[in-house]
Amino acid sequence: MISPSDDKPVRIGVVWASGAWKVVAGRRRPAEQPEGCYSLFKVIGEKLPKDSLPAVAANMKLRKLHRHGVYIVHDSMGYARYIGRGFIFGRLRKHFLKHPLELVYYSFFVVKQKKHEGEIETLLIRAAGPHLHFNTQKKRIDIRAGSVHDFERGTRYYRRVRVTEK
Repeated sequence: MISPSDDKPVRIGVVWASGAWKVVAGRRRPAEQPEGCYSLFKVIGEKLPKDSLPAVAANMKLRKLHRHGVYIVHDSMGYARYIGRGFIFGRLRKHFLKHPLELVYYSFFVVKQKKHEGEIETLLIRAAGPHLHFNTQKKRIDIRAGSVHDFERGTRYYRRVRVTEK
């Protein structure tokens, strides 16, 4: 059994600070996992202030952490307005420059197995739906289902079809 102290994250330090916010880096203590099981993410950051972007990018580069993955750009109320994947910090920088007044926070997820980035991006886009003002693909704001082709080959699926369809 894991004691509460065994699960306490290790705080590495402050990466950025300004006004009411600061961004700290840390690490969750590894857990014993059955063989074949692994965590999904290498690195995460959630709803960080956009002004912290250069400091977080530099810190990750210094620590030789991967910086490619899935990212979310949020408005001042925390709603997701754009979800994408790629080189996280370069793409985020472009979104903040293009929409400086609307976009305020960002989240990112570096996935351990890169091949799953597209599926995670698709899932997030479909879940966020109508809030995504700046996404135009994969978003569904009606009852239509998305395409099964947005997921990896070999994925089993259940799909709703009209009785008149084959």
